[in-house]
This record gives sequence, C-alpha cells and structure tokens, in this order.
Amino acid sequence: MVGPIMNATTTKRHAWIIAAACSALGVLGSGWASAQGPSQAPAQPSSQPPSSASAHPALPPSASAAASSYAATIATARPTATAQADTPSVHHAPVSTARAHEPLNIKASIDRTNQLRAATVVYQIADGSWHEAPFQRASEGPYLAILPADVMIGPSIAYTIEIEDTQGRRFAVFASREAPHRVQVPDDIADLRERALATRLDNRRSVASASGEYVYFGSTTTQVTTPTNSVLHSEKVPDQYYRVEGSYTYRPLGTIAEFSIRIGVVRGTSIVPGTTDRDKYDVGLNYGSPSVRFRLDDAWHLETSLVTSVTELGFSAGAGGALLVGDPYGTKFTVGFETIQTFGSRFYSRLDILANRTLLISPIIEVTDMPHADRYGLRLLGEMRFDLGSGFGVGLRGGYQARLSTGGGPTLGGILAYAF
Repeated sequence: MVGPIMNATTTKRHAWIIAAACSALGVLGSGWASAQGPSQAPAQPSSQPPSSASAHPALPPSASAAASSYAATIATARPTATAQADTPSVHHAPVSTARAHEPLNIKASIDRTNQLRAATVVYQIADGSWHEAPFQRASEGPYLAILPADVMIGPSIAYTIEIEDTQGRRFAVFASREAPHRVQVPDDIADLRERALATRLDNRRSVASASGEYVYFGSTTTQVTTPTNSVLHSEKVPDQYYRVEGSYTYRPLGTIAEFSIRIGVVRGTSIVPGTTDRDKYDVGLNYGSPSVRFRLDDAWHLETSLVTSVTELGFSAGAGGALLVGDPYGTKFTVGFETIQTFGSRFYSRLDILANRTLLISPIIEVTDMPHADRYGLRLLGEMRFDLGSGFGVGLRGGYQARLSTGGGPTLGGILAYAF
C-alpha cells in the first residue's frame, strides 16, 4: 500500500501549494482593493484554534474546491498498469509517396503480439477494389507488409491497418476503410504517354484486318516452250499477281509499341529468269510474317519483321524493316524494305497524311521485282482509309506500275479493319 499512500500524500501536497498560491493572490487582491476603494471593516478572527492533526494551515473554501478538482483530474488521467499491459498497440510512420510499378514496403512496430491473431494492411487500388497484405516479421525492421508492384499505379493508392485479437474481433488501428490514408503514386512519363495514346485510340489496342489487291504490270512477249509445243515460240506472258492477307495487331503502346502477325497468299504469272518453260511462269507464295514495332522516341519508330514462306520452288525465308518518322497514328513518313528468298524484294516509301479525324491519305512509291520477276518495276500508288466509327475502318488502294516504259497496268485493292 505504499504506492497509493504516497500518491495521495503527493496529491494533497500539490493541492495545498495551489491553495496557498490562491490565498496569496486573494490577499494581494484585497490589499489592492483597500488602496483603491473605501476602507472595509477588518475580518473577525476565528474563535477556533487551528487543527493540530495537519502540518499545513487550513484552506479557504474556494481553495479546497480547486484542490479537490485537481486531485480528481490527476486520478482520471493516470491509467492503471493492468490496462496498459492488456492493450496491443501498433506504431507506424505513414507513407506519403511511392514509386509506380515498384513494391511498396509498409513497416510497423507491434507491441504485445501475444494478444493478437493477425495484423494486416488493407489497401485500395486504382479500380476501387480492396486487397490485404499481412504483416510479417522482417529482417531489417520489426514487421513488414509488402504491396506488390502490379498494384502500384497512379495517381494514388489508399490503405488502413487493421488488427484481429485472439477473440476474432477486428478493428482499425491506423486510418479506416471509410477514411483511408492515401499514398501518392506519381506517374512516370512512359505511363502518361501510354495512357494518352490509349485514350486517343479509344482504348482499342487490338486490330484485326483483311486486305487484298490485284497488280498488273502489263504483258511481255518472250520465247517459251510448252508441254504440247517444245519448240520455242513467241508468246505474250502477263506480268500480274493478286494478294490476299489477314492480320492481327496488338498495341502495348510502350517501348514495344505494336506487334503483329500477317498470313497471306500470293498467286500470279511472271517471266522467271533462266527458264523458257511456260509452266514455271506460274508463281506463288504462302507466307506468315511476325513483326514488332519499337518506340525509339515520340516521333521515331522502328519496325522489324521475319517472313517464312513456301514458294513454287519450296521453302523460303525473308526479312523486312521500316523506319517511321512522325505521329505513329497520324501524319508520318515511312521508308522500308522487304525481301523473300527467290520470290523477290521491294523497297518503298509512304507518306500518311491525316486530312481529318476520319480520313487518312497515303501516296506510296515502291520499287519491286516481285513476284519472281526478271527485272524491277516502279509502282505509284495512292491509298485512302476511312474511319467509320465504333472501331470499323475501310480503305481503298489504286495506282499504276510498269517494268518497261512500253507498257504497264493498274492496281486495285481494298482493306477492312476492326479495332477493339
């Protein structure tokens, strides 16, 4: 009982000091009032002697009330040792900012863990859903909860810390689900660029398309043999082909801006060098071509492709590349090439002009010896693409080409595309 007694004695001593100070102020106030106003009758001395049970003089009534109030305040503010020992506590320094696309470590010190079943960080991500990350003891700190990198997306995330006691009761000890603590996650420039492009494309990152064209270079008179006539004779051989192609493109819009796969067939006739057999002038190609477009800068993109194919002579491989300068989904200039073993090569330039939001006009110049021709020809083409809305688009292609100055022919083609 020594502790409580000492506390009571100390409390009374403090109360007596406060009362004495109040009495002194009262005496000074009375003296000041006497000096300023009419004199008052002196107070009658008390007829009762001071109590011998106390080592201090008696307190005035007002001082006694003040002392009682002070003692009650001290007793209320002092928690018991039993309450402190039974209450778990979590000490946490809030996180204010974090890096995008990097794990976020949330640290906390937890006291009296024997009174807890679990401690958890409950966090809300960009889409509004709630997730949990449990606290675990860490090597470099008391306890650690890790938020994965894939949820760290700007502009911010929010979190609260909840604990569950041994009786299964769960409650928040830092912030709450109704008013969570918010952490700013500044976007990096790559994220901002990707979001801007995605918004511009109406978040349609996939494109499926089908296209076809007929190409006629004219006809050339040459000496040929046939199975029914093995004697060389003159015959006009048309230099022509048609192409049908389907493709799929996905647009990540990052460093890898796009990747695509094209599958198509080419069939035609052409004077194949080194032979007079008319049947060998029937040429064709079945091909598949994956390609990747890389972003070098906002206005510079590099596209590379591989070609695997089967020609009239067997398996053939090829490659291609293009450099794009300008707006990748607007006005730009493209220069590129494609070559396929035995089948031929083509070199081209293309200028895409965005006339308005729904019309893209593209003049094209191409030099090619496809399909398996004995000489290069020049193609002058024009293409128009129309945005029909809701992801649909159509295009028309036309032009003229020739291998010889004495003859040539038209090109006619089209394209249908759907973005989703």
